[in-house]
Amino acid sequence: MMAMQLYDTTLRDGAQEEGISFSVEDKLKICQKLDELGIDFIEGGWPGSNPKDSEFFAQARNLRLTHSTLVAFSSTRHVNSRAKEDLNLQALLQAKTKVVTIVGKTWDKQVTRVLETTLEENLSMITDSISYLRAKGLRVFFDAEHFFDGYKGNPEYALQVVVAAAKAGVECVVLCDTNGGTLPQQIVEAIKAVKKASPVALGIHTHNDAELAVANTLVAVEAGVIQVQGTINGYGERCGNANLCSIIPTLKLKMGIDCITGKQLNKLSDVSRYISELANMPHYDRLPYVGDDAFTHKGGIHVSGLIKWEDSYQHIKPSLVGNRPHVVVSELAGKGSIIFKAKERGLPIPKGKEVEKVLEQIKLLEKQGFQYDVAEASFDLLLRRVQPDYRPPFELVDFMVVVEKRRRPPTRGNQEEPLSEATIKVKVDNRVVHTAAEGDGPVDALDQALRKALLQFYPDLTVVKLIDYKVRILEETAGTASQVRVLIESSDGRENWRTVGSSTNIIEASWLALADSIEYWLTKQAGKAKS
Repeated sequence: MMAMQLYDTTLRDGAQEEGISFSVEDKLKICQKLDELGIDFIEGGWPGSNPKDSEFFAQARNLRLTHSTLVAFSSTRHVNSRAKEDLNLQALLQAKTKVVTIVGKTWDKQVTRVLETTLEENLSMITDSISYLRAKGLRVFFDAEHFFDGYKGNPEYALQVVVAAAKAGVECVVLCDTNGGTLPQQIVEAIKAVKKASPVALGIHTHNDAELAVANTLVAVEAGVIQVQGTINGYGERCGNANLCSIIPTLKLKMGIDCITGKQLNKLSDVSRYISELANMPHYDRLPYVGDDAFTHKGGIHVSGLIKWEDSYQHIKPSLVGNRPHVVVSELAGKGSIIFKAKERGLPIPKGKEVEKVLEQIKLLEKQGFQYDVAEASFDLLLRRVQPDYRPPFELVDFMVVVEKRRRPPTRGNQEEPLSEATIKVKVDNRVVHTAAEGDGPVDALDQALRKALLQFYPDLTVVKLIDYKVRILEETAGTASQVRVLIESSDGRENWRTVGSSTNIIEASWLALADSIEYWLTKQAGKAKS
């Protein structure tokens, strides 16, 4: 049996997802990461389709790949033309890769309605192109586009295309579920028919329009394909492509196929996040294996079981794919969740009644609209505050916020913003400080006033910045009297943290989250100074 081949098309098919546009430099960096991961073939792009892909292949010649083989992609020659004169095929040659992939039609309706040519001419386009590229000394893969839809409609012609490509010298025929609507049993049935018709090596390329791309890929492997195509994080047009971050660990850990080494598998989560950063896409928390929530536990029974036996609520050890278990605390938590979370975050472990007190507070506060599974810095403070020796770095005495909007005569240009001013009193070391500040809105004014009060005691506080602010209405039917939850994300340039506040008053909710943010950072700095 031939070794399983991993073929990544993130840089070409994945880049067709709305919102993704890789630069040449991005693509070069991604190639290096995929090489480290152990991907066998990296499809770099379509050199005949745009100048950026042509530039990429020119620069990619300087890459020092230790495992991966770079592949250039294109289509067959055009209708009623000659392969040696076809501009797409000439651009393919100019990419100077040792392996190329060309795509051709296998669905008769695509041939007659989209290409607007005959079934015979389509076969000639495929065989001429493969023969021409093979004569140039290239290894050729053939993407049999819309194969499964073609097989459903006209199985004789779809199989005829595969046989013709094989006879022309193609190394692997990749069966494509281009529209992403084929069911697993249909995948298997079609592959069995292809294997009877030709001994050529087969690959699989699936799309996720029916949420079956990974499942269809895996059943195709069981049916005998030797090349698996997909993208990192499942990027791709419409609903995306088969997700290699799910396929690779399943092949290795569930199906016993050593497609990459254990050391390479350890890098999977990092590669997934790295490429999402370059794609400028948020890393989806609920991705299997590599997402932040893939091994996250919230229910008290689950966490209790996890403490006693690591595998009780996890299908694999998270470390195998470079991930880790994660416990969030909510009203569903039990005592075990509190203890696990404290250990995980390096906090003092509450004992006896302290644990019960924290748990009681969490359940009470979450009933009031707080949510600690998305605000771990606020949870840290809950744990610290039950410690008998904890002294907060500051305490609020009172605050007042004024928003003033004066009526002015109409003028041209931008209208003046309302004036927001906050007055605040805080106590630090038994000293009460009274300050006021203006800001771009009431929350910013509060932030400025609090900093102004605290900077004389904690001058390093200048590095802390508020980087995100979200408000959620919790009970819409109450209208303007609704309970609101405020989530604030802050950063000191090295670490980001989130805090939460909740109230029927949006200013009070904002203050609670803001005060937690500052208190969390000051408390951590005090801990570092002691150590």
